[in-house]
Amino acid sequence: MKVGAIEAGGTKFVCGIVEIDGSASAADGSASATRILSRKSIPTTSPPETLGESLEFFRREAHALAPEGLSALGIGSFGPVDLHESSPTWGYITATPKPRWRNTRVAGYFRDELGLPVAFDTDVNGAAYGELLWGAARGLRDFVYITVGTGIGGGVYSNGALLHGLSHPELGHLKVQREPGDPFAGACPFHKDCLEGMASGPAVAARWNARPEELPQAHEAWELEARYLARAFAGFALILSPERILLGGGVGLRPGMAERVSTLVGEELAGYLPPLASREALARFVVRPELGADAGLLGAAALAIQAPL
Repeated sequence: MKVGAIEAGGTKFVCGIVEIDGSASAADGSASATRILSRKSIPTTSPPETLGESLEFFRREAHALAPEGLSALGIGSFGPVDLHESSPTWGYITATPKPRWRNTRVAGYFRDELGLPVAFDTDVNGAAYGELLWGAARGLRDFVYITVGTGIGGGVYSNGALLHGLSHPELGHLKVQREPGDPFAGACPFHKDCLEGMASGPAVAARWNARPEELPQAHEAWELEARYLARAFAGFALILSPERILLGGGVGLRPGMAERVSTLVGEELAGYLPPLASREALARFVVRPELGADAGLLGAAALAIQAPL
């Protein structure tokens, strides 16, 4: 089976064709092998330009794959997005602060133009589902995927399904207790000192007047970063009761970050959760994703598997 996949980011759309051998199943923790056959990165400019160029990519690829063509398309998008299938704005990017993209119809556009079943979710939910099928969450029924980079986003897989509700999880905007003596106001344009405002890449840059990649490994920024993440992760452990938290993104994947956060989660919990009472258990609780730079694209392909016919 060959599916289309879109990792729809605020900086670029990554479009790809993914081949999946046989059928993939999350129910038993197993999945078939995958191969990315082709991909194209398209700058996120205006909706007509970016969506139009993405559409042309899939039309060319579908023509090249004739007569088999594509079975479905999966889209993992930056948000906020409307995921309620009964809503007139299902498949839209909604209240985003990104210029020109507010209230943009995305999923329906591709469904109508390509004539394919389309699955649509957040980029982090897609990445979480990809890790479930092919990565560090194989065999789990409850886990959280967190990406820490330009923003902080979270995908939640709970009781064997991606979590949706009033909207979709916005774990990056959870309020976190400040470190004593921390004077930084916060970088979130909505909430100032939420988790994203205190620990995202832009927050690190604003606090230390340097891009995160310019700060050495021994810089005090990284201990503070780990403490804020651990504070939030302890909250996720108490509220969502995940078996594992996957920590990704440009900031989250810094060497040693997952290990330091896992230790600090134990300090935050202070022995309250017996399953996380040992160092070994904590080391298994906060881990790095396995799909790396392909997480977004493979996550979108994973969504495509579940597209309604």
